[in-house]
Amino acid sequence: MATIADVRVRRRIALGGALLALSLGAALPSRAALVEIAVTGVAEARGHVRVELCTRDTFLKQSCPYQGVAVATPGATLVKISDVAPGEYAVQAFQDETDQGVVHQNLLGIPREKIGFSNDAPLHLRGPRFKDAAFFVGDEVKRVTLRLSHLFHAD
Repeated sequence: MATIADVRVRRRIALGGALLALSLGAALPSRAALVEIAVTGVAEARGHVRVELCTRDTFLKQSCPYQGVAVATPGATLVKISDVAPGEYAVQAFQDETDQGVVHQNLLGIPREKIGFSNDAPLHLRGPRFKDAAFFVGDEVKRVTLRLSHLFHAD
């Protein structure tokens, strides 16, 4: 028959083991992937290509959880974003020719810089739909290609 002291010792050992397991689990790195975005349609080596990797809730907003930037290279520019948690995302990108970090718009709200979205998602009145631009990121390298273009006129 176990005494009260034996029960207390067993509880302390169990609690200590649980705390150890919890601390080891917290120390292990979470699964994360590298996302490489090949941005085509870059006409000039001016400024940077800025890319945002967005969730459904942050798509077409300025609060996307992942960002990347690379010097604009004519033809195609490769932007890499590391440590991306697995999930469903969509890319929004633009060539920041003035390096001011924003998409400049005309009086009608139409972007002056070239913009693009993953899957080359078609534009609608309020921009592309998340479902048209979405793709899944697992725990391995994910490669995405998109094309930048000006709205409402040929490149």
